[in-house]
Formats: sequence, structure tokens, C-alpha cells
Amino acid sequence: MGTISEKIFTRAAGKEANANDFVLADVDYAMAHDGTSVLTVNAFKEMEMKKVWDPSRIIIPFDHIAPANNETSATLQKEIREWVKEQSIPNFYELGEGICHQVLPENGFALPGKLIVGADSHSCTYGAFGAFATGVGATDMAEIFATGKLWFKVPESLRFTVEGRLGKGVYAKDLTLYLIGKTGIDGATYKAVEFYGQAISELSVSGRMTLCNMAIEMGAKTGIVPPDEKTFDFLKNRAAAPYEPVYADQDAFYVKEPVYSAEDIEPQVACPHQVDNVKPVGEVEGTHVDQVFIGTCTNGRLEDLEVAASILKGKKVAVRTIVIPASRTTLLAAIENGTMETLLKAGVTLATPGCGPCLGAHQGVIGEGEVCISTANRNFKGRMGKGGLIYLASPATAAASALSGEITDPRTV
Repeated sequence: MGTISEKIFTRAAGKEANANDFVLADVDYAMAHDGTSVLTVNAFKEMEMKKVWDPSRIIIPFDHIAPANNETSATLQKEIREWVKEQSIPNFYELGEGICHQVLPENGFALPGKLIVGADSHSCTYGAFGAFATGVGATDMAEIFATGKLWFKVPESLRFTVEGRLGKGVYAKDLTLYLIGKTGIDGATYKAVEFYGQAISELSVSGRMTLCNMAIEMGAKTGIVPPDEKTFDFLKNRAAAPYEPVYADQDAFYVKEPVYSAEDIEPQVACPHQVDNVKPVGEVEGTHVDQVFIGTCTNGRLEDLEVAASILKGKKVAVRTIVIPASRTTLLAAIENGTMETLLKAGVTLATPGCGPCLGAHQGVIGEGEVCISTANRNFKGRMGKGGLIYLASPATAAASALSGEITDPRTV
């Protein structure tokens, strides 16, 4: 009678694990980026540990403030580079390789049935591949670096079913925002959300990553899409290790099992300053925009750039528009198929693959009173700059808004 989470924790703990049990589990892969690795390594040293438990299962990408935005960041990054060499960690990804949540799947670490932990709240992205993936703090990550283990409370599970097909101009981001709006920012607190239904199975791997990426925005511990042929095709010649897919039993227990209709969903916009302050685009259409940002671990993949390019092709943006691919691989693919040329001719500004202005550190911070429509996952007050206003939307809505300088329904473009 197990959910996906219960089955993964049963394997990782080496004993039966049910919802609300506390277990000491073996972690399959652990990740810390340039922002959190500094704190993690400091805690690791304070524990007087000399060697990590398994260098091959630790992944450290530089993405949050890469390139460094000041001397302090540069010095801290230098120290981590030295520590990575000292520990002989092979899976180190330098600046420009891309965002951690894109780099891990591209390099085959996001695998069905695995327990993956990252020192970043959006590590739940890897649930798109049928993994149990979640974020922890730096001290917990230091414990994992040292032992490969961590205590967990096995979460209860929710089962979300989305029947039918998404309409024209409606994308995974719209579906995600719609579900968050219905659930609330705390409606799934410390739960694992499993996604089912035709609308889910028809999502591409990229779309599933968008969906699971924002599970944390409804309070969830993780979001999980059961693996299928799309998952296995993505992992061919890519998987970093053998894996065994895990599926919930038919009689698995779920706290709630809401059912939604994809036909009810139109383009969505999350308005300042909460991610669950979601409205149909028609209710905010016409809102002035100063900046458009297309990228991040939520919507910086090739599929997202292609959607934006299809709207901007042959036209010019009316406001400053920043595009940041999620990874070097994504950027190269966008160059090779002409997507990047289309975007640049439309007047967008291209920045180094990474997180960019999402966390308000560099490459597009907004000023007092400025409005940014972004494809990111958070719109908290001060997130991208003190006094700025952030609206969250799909790449299609963001691109359509870039053309007009105001929030625009992409179905009208």
C-alpha cells in the first residue's frame, strides 16, 4: 500500500518506511551550488571531517552568482574550487555550465527511484524523473557530505490528477501556477505531491521539470511525476547509474486526491508578492512592464526559448528583455537551431547560463517601483531588487508582454 515516496524511503532506509515515520536514509546524490556550498563546507570543517563520504556522488555547480558579482563572491568561490580539488570531487560544474537543476538532469543524476538531496529549495525539480528529491539547509548537507545519510520524516502524499488537454497558448507554467493558486502557498506543507492524468503524461520532460520545480511553492516537500517512456528516452545514454523505477500501489493512501480539468486552465499570472496570488492573464492584461526576464531553473530550457522565439520572430521587443538559457547545452542547441538568432534579432539581451537576476544578485536587478514579468518561480517582495514588482508567467506570456511593454495574453499575438 505504498506511495512513491514510501517506496523510495523503504529502499533508502533499508526497512519498511511509511508516512510520518522517521528514518535514517542513504542519499544517492547530494548537491550544493556556489551559494550554499560555502556554508556547507564551513559546517563540514566545523564537524572536523577530513574526507567526504563519496566524491562521485557529490555535485557542485556554480550558478547562483556566476560570474562573481564582487570581490567577496569571487573569494568564496575560489575557496570552494580549492576544496573541490582537495576532495577530488569529479562532478564540479564551472560558471557558464548552467543552473544546478538543469545540470543534474542533463548529466544523468536525476534518476527514477533515487533519493536526491540538494542544498537548494528547488531541488524538488528532479521529481520530474520519478525521484524523491528535496532541499535541505547547509548544516544538513554537511552531514550528508560527511556520512551519505540524513534523518527524514517520510511525508504523507497528495495525488493531483489533471484530466484532459491543455489548450492553445497554455503551457506547463500555466498549469503549475493554476495548481498553486488552487492549493495555496501552504496547502501541501511537508507533503509529497504525485501528479497524474492526461495533461501530465502529455507534458514533455521539460514541462514536467517546470511542474515539479514549483512544488515547493505550495509548501510541498517534493513533487513527483511517475516515470514513463519519455523519462526513459531522456535517460538513454545519459543515466549516471543503474536505476529502478518506482510506482505507487493502486491502493496507496493519499491525504487528498483533487481532480482538475485542463480545459479550465488559461494563461496564468502570479501577481506580487505571493506565488499563490494567481489570476488569469485577462485580469492583469495591460499592466505596464519595465523588464522581461526569460530563463531560470523553471523556464530556461530549449523548449521555453523556442516558444519565446516563435512569438518574437520578425518583431522587436518594446522593453528591455533578458534571456538566460538554463545551461551551456541549452544555449548551444538554441544557437544550432536558430532560436538564439531569432531572439537576438528581436532585441533581447543574452546573459551567461545560470540563475541571473532571479535571486536579485546581478544581471538584471530591477529598481524601485519597476515591474518585471518573469518566468522564474518566486515573486517575493525584494526578490529581484528592493521596491520592485514581480509577475510570474510562462515564456509565451513573457514574450508577448515584451512586444507590447505591458502584460499581454499570448493567445492574441
